[in-house]
Amino acid sequence: MDDYYEKIRAGKQEKLFHEIILQIGNKENMSSLSENGQLAAKVLNEYMQAFQNRNPNLLVFSAHLHMDEATPHLHIDFVPYITGSKRGLDTRVSLKQALAALGFTGGTRGDTEWSQWVRSEKEQLSQAMERHGIEWEQLGIHDEHLSVMNYKKEQRVKEVAELDGTILVKQGEISALVDKEANAKSELDASLSQLEKTQGKLKAVKERARFVAKNARHYDDPKYNLPEPKALMSARAYHEKVALPLVRKLKDVIRGVLLRYFEKTKELKTALGRANGEILSLSAQVKKMEPENERLRGVEKDYRRLRNVLGDRRVDELVNEARERESAVGKPQIKQVSVR
Repeated sequence: MDDYYEKIRAGKQEKLFHEIILQIGNKENMSSLSENGQLAAKVLNEYMQAFQNRNPNLLVFSAHLHMDEATPHLHIDFVPYITGSKRGLDTRVSLKQALAALGFTGGTRGDTEWSQWVRSEKEQLSQAMERHGIEWEQLGIHDEHLSVMNYKKEQRVKEVAELDGTILVKQGEISALVDKEANAKSELDASLSQLEKTQGKLKAVKERARFVAKNARHYDDPKYNLPEPKALMSARAYHEKVALPLVRKLKDVIRGVLLRYFEKTKELKTALGRANGEILSLSAQVKKMEPENERLRGVEKDYRRLRNVLGDRRVDELVNEARERESAVGKPQIKQVSVR
């Protein structure tokens, strides 16, 4: 590689160098001009002396302790690198792998390897502060963005949980509506069935009424009406000559109606007996055919298995070949063999 520096400078994967800035306190309690400010500078210097040994994969090329501002603070500029790389150059720039070599791996979007390493360095600085009697009050301002992200994430989780609960409620309501719809449909079907039965009964009643009306006209003949008694006709004579003959005619009519009724009833019973006999015969035939049907279903399953194994094309070829042989030879003869 002709110019590795230019490659890193122009590339987007790595930076030329990285910087960390550390400060103890603020201008109210660690002013640069105060005694505490001098103590802060001493602590920062002590921290810096061990930085390179603690981070061998972070090559420091610049470290400045600024005392000309309100509070002492330390700038450390370094290049992260690894050695023994199996791809490309043996020694090359890589922040992620340099931090991994220091033990900071498995970073996430909200808690990267870099943020883990920064927290670790703050812990090292706090230990140097403790050696000089300075207690670290963790305000958490540097992780504020992480707290906000976690808060938003927790809020999203709560919202999702609430939505899941709402979905369950709605699913329950939908299930209840489906049940109601099914019940309503069942009731409607029952009502329609009852209506059909009622309509059938009404139709039968209307047919009977038409039949009665049609046949009743036959008996509207005046000969079936009881005439008025003639003048000077005695009650006995009216009874014997008029009423009794009419009653005899009506009895004959009733006998004829009953006779036709019994004849039709007998015919219907005979037809019903024949129908029941046919039903029993057909039921016996169906029952007798059940073993054969079961055998044929087994043959069909075997045929499907054969198609699955050999394939539709091969099976069709075999079937066609068998048909051609039968056509050429004629119907195959079935030889009866007795089994003892």
